[in-house]
Order: sequence, then structure tokens, then C-alpha cells
Amino acid sequence: MQSDRIVAMRLSPDQIIFWQLGFVKLNATIVFSWLVILVLVLGSWLVTRKLSTDLHRSRWQNVLEVVVLNISKQIKDVGLSQPEKYLSFLGSLFLFIAISALGTMFPGFEPPTGSLSSTVALALCVFVAVPVFGISQQGIGAYLYSYTQPTFIMLPFNIISEVSRTLALAVRLFGNMMSGAMIIGILLSITPFLFPIVLTLLGLLTGIVQAYIFFILATVYIAAATRSRTPAPAA
Repeated sequence: MQSDRIVAMRLSPDQIIFWQLGFVKLNATIVFSWLVILVLVLGSWLVTRKLSTDLHRSRWQNVLEVVVLNISKQIKDVGLSQPEKYLSFLGSLFLFIAISALGTMFPGFEPPTGSLSSTVALALCVFVAVPVFGISQQGIGAYLYSYTQPTFIMLPFNIISEVSRTLALAVRLFGNMMSGAMIIGILLSITPFLFPIVLTLLGLLTGIVQAYIFFILATVYIAAATRSRTPAPAA
């Protein structure tokens, strides 16, 4: 019986189909991705609709300020001197992955980060954002010049590096989230009444750590792209 449960485990929320018309499918990855986005949008609206500059502030505003200040501090510590320029993008990445992990506390919720399609989409967001921020900071000429450093021979290798690290971002997040869910599911199927709370907390911790790692790596890539590189003066 327990082995049947393990075999029946789903490797990805893509396998849960809620609606299908021909080749068009509405699976759990899409549904829960939009649910997480809806939670973020509604949460942002509820927290920011009555912001105050007085000494007396709501509990939710205090929580929001703590989150924003800590994310800004992390961005600045990585090397971006103006964290407010990158806060909305990087903060959204972190919160999306973190909320996806926290959602596992609710029965029936399937974290969208357990699907490779979602993690690839998040990695592609970083892939596009890196040159966008780099060009806005340095200009298109200086940014493209950085690909030929320290010598023009490095041009193809730097391009390959951009693609490979994007793939690594997607696969790392997907692998860690899926493996964590698989281990917890297998252990719960073996000992369903012994470890459910501990394993749920372990899954939450893993999700938050993965959100932080993804956020830091994205910040590092953007910091590297926005760092100005000027040609060395001729001797």
C-alpha cells in the first residue's frame, strides 16, 4: 500500500490537469502561479492602502517596512549602490518563491516552483533583466564591450556563460524544490502520523532558503552587469 502511494506521487504540478480543450491545458502550475500572484497583489494593496508617516503605524506596515528594508540591505550588500532601482524586480522574485513555499502549509496547494516550466520562466526573467539593467547603467556600447573582456577571444565564452547560468538557475531551483517535496512525500507515506509537522516545517525552511539563494544569485548577476568596466589606459 505504501509503495503504491510512492509510485502514485506526482513529480510536477504540470501533471495535475484542471481543464483541457484540445492541446490547451489548464494545469496546477498555471492555477497556483496565478494564485500566488493574486496573493501578492492583494497583499500589497491591503498593506499599502493606508500607509502612514506618523509614529503610530499599523502592524502590517511595520512588517512591510521590515521586509523592504531587509531586502534593500541585502541588495546593497551585494554591490548595488542604489537598491531602490532593483527592489521591485528582485523583491518580487524572492516573495514569489517564498510565498510558493509557504503555500505548502495549506492542504491541496501545489507550489508552482515544483515545475520546471515555472523555474525556467523565473530564470528567463533574470536573463532578460541582467542586460536591461546593465545597458541602463552603462549604455549599450559599454555593456556589449564588457563581453570582450579581458580579451576579444572571451566573447563566445561570456555568451555561453550567460546562457548556462540561466539554465543552472532554473534547474537548481526546480531540483531542490522537487527533491524536497519528494522526500517529504515519501517519508509521510511511510510514517504519516509521526513526522508531518516536523517535515512540513522542514519543507518551509527549504523553500525560504531556495528563495534567498535565487534572490542573491540574481542580484549578483545584475551587480556584475551594472558594474562599469572601462578600457585600461594605454601605456
